[in-house]
Amino acid sequence: MKPILTTDQLTLSYGATPIIANLDLVIPKGKITTLVGANGCGKSTLLRALARLLKPRSGAVLLNGKDIAKQSTRKTAHQMAILPQGPVAPEGLTVYQLTKQGRYPYQTWLSQWSVEDEKQVEWALQMTGMLPFKDRPVDSLSGGQRQRAWIAMTLAQDTDTLLLDEPTTYLDLTHQIEVLDLLYDLNEQEGRTIVMVLHDLNLASRYAHEIIAIKKGQIYNQGCPEDIVNEQLVQDVFHLDCKVIPDPLFGTPMCIPHGKGRHIQRQSFAAIGG
Repeated sequence: MKPILTTDQLTLSYGATPIIANLDLVIPKGKITTLVGANGCGKSTLLRALARLLKPRSGAVLLNGKDIAKQSTRKTAHQMAILPQGPVAPEGLTVYQLTKQGRYPYQTWLSQWSVEDEKQVEWALQMTGMLPFKDRPVDSLSGGQRQRAWIAMTLAQDTDTLLLDEPTTYLDLTHQIEVLDLLYDLNEQEGRTIVMVLHDLNLASRYAHEIIAIKKGQIYNQGCPEDIVNEQLVQDVFHLDCKVIPDPLFGTPMCIPHGKGRHIQRQSFAAIGG
């Protein structure tokens, strides 16, 4: 397994108390890796550090074996693109104008907008299915279309690695699958390395080659979903009792939570009937 992103004794904090301490992490190249864990466990903080948006308190993040803190922002942006959680476009900005922003790292005083820039933008719009919407304002789109427009911007950046923080948040089930299918195709067809934070463990298990389960700022377990996702992991990481069975369509782990809702409902109907 060839790594593309690694951390060396990485410690992160927003104040005096570390959120992540002395973390050693390996992200495989050319795979889909998903960070999962309970709210507040540090997964989004870790993603921000991997993307060079958060300066480590100590330790280092290495991209292709080199400390990203010692690279220029432009050089890092040529290798890795980040889509943060819940991005907002300026009012009236069109899909085409948004996608063009992905070419910003390639613009200099000596090298302005080029045929290659235009080609990358058109390709990104085509890949995401957003070419028919390129003249539409981003704020007029549906949730799924809007997310695909932002992904088009990251694709126009033309990097080997994409980092996405909860790309399916606020989307209905149809649009969640639409976005994840797009990311899967980018990995399969283009060989892009995808690193993302997801809340839904079942979707993470279905789409990821590698899952990293985080608990209290540390790696609880890492590996292929079929190897690590089980009842014990769900209990320890999410504090949830469940049954894990094979997904009937894909064979990947599927978590079925133990719940009392239906049990209470049956009890209520029995009481009414009695």
